[in-house]
Amino acid sequence: MANKSTSYDKAGVNIDLAHSLMNNVKDSIKNTYRDEVIQETGTFGGLFAIDFSKYKEPVLVSSVDGVGTKLMVASLMDNHRTVGHDIVNHCINDIACQGAEPLYFLDYLGIGKLKSPLYEDVINGIAEACARQGIALLGGETAEMPGMYGDDYDLVGSITGVVDRSKMITGRRIKVGDVIVGIGSSGLHTNGYSLARKVLFYDSKLNVNSSINGTSQHIGDALLEPHLCYWQAIKAALKTNMLIHGIAHITGGGLYDNVSRILPDYVDAEIQTNQLPIPPIFTLIQEKGNIANDEMYRVFNMGIGMMWIMSPDQENPAISICQDVGFSAKKIGEIVSGNGSVKIQGVDG
Repeated sequence: MANKSTSYDKAGVNIDLAHSLMNNVKDSIKNTYRDEVIQETGTFGGLFAIDFSKYKEPVLVSSVDGVGTKLMVASLMDNHRTVGHDIVNHCINDIACQGAEPLYFLDYLGIGKLKSPLYEDVINGIAEACARQGIALLGGETAEMPGMYGDDYDLVGSITGVVDRSKMITGRRIKVGDVIVGIGSSGLHTNGYSLARKVLFYDSKLNVNSSINGTSQHIGDALLEPHLCYWQAIKAALKTNMLIHGIAHITGGGLYDNVSRILPDYVDAEIQTNQLPIPPIFTLIQEKGNIANDEMYRVFNMGIGMMWIMSPDQENPAISICQDVGFSAKKIGEIVSGNGSVKIQGVDG
């Protein structure tokens, strides 16, 4: 065995600590393995044997995303476990929008100075989220780069899923007369944190321990609420052969930009924002920042984490499915003739 690194340690990278901390999370990672995983932790590439015989025409669906500056709130709170759930749940939602079953996940943790228990908290959080949704944590990369990240860290994830081509949800079936079912969010999820931090912490001089008016919740706790994963609701709907015409995950770009991504160019989505409650954290941000309604709905999800678009006869079954797995859900709008735009009642006049 080679001698322990000393020069590299002085440069700010501790190889031995990295190996030690990896041993601390191996069991959590292994707990996520599905039958298709055919390697142990630590191989150069993750191996996943997909049984394509279950599909007539399998299509792999992939996505990659990051947690963004929510990580800075996690550092202020010294709570790094929930951000692992954030990155997994965000990525799962993205591919579930197209009806894809999530199969395996890969993570990237770039950090200025590797430390414990931050590392274990992040990776164990990722593993917990993967295990909860039945997805394998197939591999990842931890990069200690003191000259790049300083005291901060970055967290990125990539995901792969599969769907039969005939069952893909693309938005092409969306038509005039369809209804829009909104599913509630837990808060900001993983978008809009640069604006939220500026308004709350810098402009208003509040901190993570400041209370939100009218609630018993502190700002830090509200901002760290994990990104909800809607896969179980989508999975349940697909099992009933429910025909969902389109699904929009409300992330960066808010209601305007995300819903328009799935609309055909001959329809508009008309949304009624008073149908689902707006979490108090959004009201606080808007009031403290004096932010216009249209910008709030372009930056944040405003309490609506996902939208399903379908025929009116599917409305009640869809709402029941969402509620059965623990989500708030309600009809929040409808599809009308138009040009692929989103119109929000009370915001667009």
